[in-house]
This record gives sequence, C-alpha cells and structure tokens, in this order.
Amino acid sequence: MDYKKMYEEWLSNPVFDEATKAELKSIAGDENEVKERFYKELEFGTAGLRGVIGAGTNRMNIYTVRKATQGLANYILSVNGQSKGVAIAYDSRRMSPEFADEAALCLAANGIKAYVFESLRPTPELSFAVRTLKCIAGINITASHNPPEYNGYKVYWEDGAQITPPHDTGIMAEVQKVTDYAAMKTMKKEDAVKAGLYETIGQQIDDAYIAELKKQVIHWDAIKEQQKNIRIVYSPLHGTGNIPARRVLKEIGFENVYVVKEQELPDGEFPTVSYPNPEAKEAFALGLKLAKEVDADLVLATDPDADRLGCYVKDTKTGEYMCLTGNMSGALLEEYELSQVKATRGLPKDGAVVSTIVTSNMAGTIARSYGMKFIEVLTGFKYIGQQILGFEQKGEGTYMFGFEESYGCLIGTHARDKDAIVATMALCEAAAYYKSQGKTLWDAMIDMYEKYGYYKDAIQSITLKGIEGLQKIQDILNTLRENTPEKIGDYTVLSARDYKKDTIKNLKTGEVTATGLPSSNVLYYDLNDDAWLCVRPSGTEPKVKFYYGVKGTSLADADAKSEALGKQVLDMIDQML
Repeated sequence: MDYKKMYEEWLSNPVFDEATKAELKSIAGDENEVKERFYKELEFGTAGLRGVIGAGTNRMNIYTVRKATQGLANYILSVNGQSKGVAIAYDSRRMSPEFADEAALCLAANGIKAYVFESLRPTPELSFAVRTLKCIAGINITASHNPPEYNGYKVYWEDGAQITPPHDTGIMAEVQKVTDYAAMKTMKKEDAVKAGLYETIGQQIDDAYIAELKKQVIHWDAIKEQQKNIRIVYSPLHGTGNIPARRVLKEIGFENVYVVKEQELPDGEFPTVSYPNPEAKEAFALGLKLAKEVDADLVLATDPDADRLGCYVKDTKTGEYMCLTGNMSGALLEEYELSQVKATRGLPKDGAVVSTIVTSNMAGTIARSYGMKFIEVLTGFKYIGQQILGFEQKGEGTYMFGFEESYGCLIGTHARDKDAIVATMALCEAAAYYKSQGKTLWDAMIDMYEKYGYYKDAIQSITLKGIEGLQKIQDILNTLRENTPEKIGDYTVLSARDYKKDTIKNLKTGEVTATGLPSSNVLYYDLNDDAWLCVRPSGTEPKVKFYYGVKGTSLADADAKSEALGKQVLDMIDQML
C-alpha cells in the first residue's frame, strides 16, 4: 500500500481515534508531510523503536507502540515466558506515560502481566527491576538524549540487558508479522488491574536499587572525612536522575550537593538546552555558572533517562573546570575501582574489564596493568551485559568494570545497562578519596596519564543524506574493505579487522584470524604507537563515523597528534567521494 492510501486508511479506519484523525486532517494537502509520515513503517530494530512523536506509520504514537508490543507479546508467548511478566519504565518525554500504559495494556490483553513504575524512573533501574522481579522482559519508553520531538521504545530481556541474539532477531521478526492494527490487542486499564495483569511498582524497587548501589562504595572513610568539604553541582537535564542521584549522594553522606534549579524538574520540552545531551558543552552552561558561584569540585549532568553521565572537574592550579569525555571519566573510574579494590580487599584472579571496540585503548592498558582480562565487544552496552551473563552461566569470570566512549559505565552487576546514578555516586566518592590525599580529580587524571600515557580519543563524522548518501556510505566501506590501506596519515597499519567478514589480518605476516564477534559492518585498524581508527555507519543517522585514538607524551602532544590524524582521515575519505 502506497503512502497516500495508507494515509486515507488511517483517516477512515475506526481503529484510529478522533484525535489522531484530526491531526492527520490538519496536514491534508501537505504532500511532503503526508509522505514523511506514511512512506514506511517506523522500523523496529535491535534497539527497539525511536522516532518523532505524531500520527502515522513512521511516527511514535500509541498505535506503533501497540504494534511493537503485540510483536513482543507474540514472541514471549512463543518461548513460554508469559508467566514471568514484563517490567515497564518511562522517562520525562512527551507521551512517555501514555506509551508505557499502551504497552502494558497490550501485554495484559495477551495474558502477560505488566509491572509499571508509578512515575518516571532511570533506565538502569528498569534493568534492575527486570532482574529483581524475575521478569521475562522489560520495556523502557525513552529516546535518551534525542531532541524533544522524539520518543523511543527499548526492549530488555530477562538478564536485564537490551535484547541481543537470538532474541533481538526473533522479536523483530514477530513485530514485522504484525500488519493489521485492528488485530492488535488491548484492554481497559481497570479491567487489567482487576484481572491482576497490571501492577504499579515504585518505592520497594527504588529502595532495593539504592541499597544495591551503596554496596559499591569502597571508601566510606574518605566520604566521612570529606563530606563537608566536597562541593558537587548536579543537573538531571530535566530528566529522571534528579531523585535517585540526590538520594544516593545524601544517603552515603555528601552534604553539599547543589542542583541546577533551572534543569531540576522533569520537562519533556527540555527548555534550557537545544537537546539534552551531557556530551554537549551547552548542557553544562548553567551548571558551570553555579559551580563558579559555589566553588564546586565537580559538575555532573545525567541525560534524560540517566544512563549517561557528563562531568567537569576543577583544576585548582588554574581555577578552570576541565571537561572529561566519556573515555576520560570511564578510564578514571576504571583506575579508581581497580586500584582501590586491590588495596582494600584484593582483586580476583578471574577479574575482567569489558569495553567496546570504539572505546579508548587506555581501557585495555589499565585492565592489563592490574592483571585483569580485557574483553572487547561491539558498540552497544548490551554486549557488555551479555559478557556479564556469560560469566554467570559459565561460573567463571568476575566482572570488575565496563564502559564505552559514549559516556556510559557500569559498576556492579545489579543492572546490565549503563548506570549514570552509580557513576555519579562513584565519581563523588573518588573525589572525596583523592581530596583526602590532597588531590583533585583532575590531578588524578594527570597522574593516570603519566602512568599509562596521554591517550586522546576523538570522533569525526560525515553526513551523507538521501538514497545517494546511503550509497556513498556503502561505497566508502566497500572501498576500504577491498583495499586495506598500508598507512593512515602518519601511522602504519599493523592489522585490519573486518567485523562483517569476521577477520583480523596481520599486514606484516598476512596471517588471518577470526574476530570472534557477531557480524557487523565495521572496519578497524590497529596502528603503530597504540593508535587506532574505526569506521562504521551510524545506526540512527545518515552518517559514516570515524572513531580514532592516539597516544602522546603530554596533553599538548596528544592534542596535536589527534588533530593531525583527524584531518588526515577526512582527507583520505574526501579522495574517495
């Protein structure tokens, strides 16, 4: 059915409510808008749904949410998991509570109990709830750090991680089979509650989650010593982090936590930022202003679903607040956790650190220095969660730490996704510990660079829109795949990994081995002097991304090398276009 016929179908079919039809009538005559909304189905991918809120098949609305949930319900029934139920959480975005209820009532109509949080909660608490309640799956209504017009729908499996093979492909196949909106099941909320198929959850899970986080504290002594001295500025960026982050900091003893008032309360319009991303400098403008007023030691911001944490730390020598990238804060926490676990109780012989292939090489250097096994996985925290599940199933391997470059880490195994609440707690604990040693977090960062080398990691991307753009992106990957470069900029290529072909080729010996990871359209080059480059198309935008890292002898040297390599990579790609 073409987009015009689909548009007319939504206008005439009694399945769709009057508000939906009114919205669609308002765009009658706007050919481009009608086409954009109906030229395809909003794709259910390995991370679920994500799209602009509105009426139409290519939009986030109660009908596309119901379609996705019907497919999920069909899959759960096919694996006989219906008796375990599904946990559902949502963030501060527009329509999040409505989408959460829509998913719950579709599940209930299929005989699957839904455990729905009473109000907004962070992503890691949803992951925790799935495991605590022993659910077969979880649903999180969130679009993470996307602009305000977006919302999303993420699916988790019973291990608490986002879906991975074989469940991801199984669920996607079931969703694709669902084509008739009239056949998708739902029921009234009061009937679902009466039938015991809709249960509201809240404080009991909150208390258990916070208790689990507090178990990860290593230096209660340092917190007690510095609790009146450390000044912390925190912003939830209008999202879900406000209550849990402040609660855990208060309960472990920090007394001087200053919240950015303008960004404190949940607001799906995110009025103080163009988009609520803790990677963006503008997200910290208000926090840094407050930090200077109160002379804060560190400034923290969590994204709307509180799985990612951004951070600035004060350099007392210059008085400036220094930005920590996701690679920097992740490495800083990795070093802190491993060094202090070693000092206080000893590291396990089978300890492991897990990170993604586009994360800093510093992660592996730190892990190996402590005798830990270092495991690299594909991009996406669900693959880190998959490793934790593997340790449990095999009965060998102790998860010590995991992080990825996109501002996300996990301390502990209470969740199987990035957890910005536990990261907030741990960074504040680390600040207290280093302050008791007469150091700032920035001092600790420089100490780490001096110990391991000045690693600098960056990312460049090229946007290529439309059908021609998609073809150019594929051409870039194909050209690199078929003609492995011997040099990239000033660096020699030592080995080339092709995750689509599952090969690692040693360019000196010609030896080819397997990557051992799932198939993915990603190329990776190990370069001399611990430098690297990874090329992958974006999964959500018309972009090809270039992740790269270098190792310098000082901050200035690392900056210069990184800038040079970034320019050389773009020049190399320009010659292909």
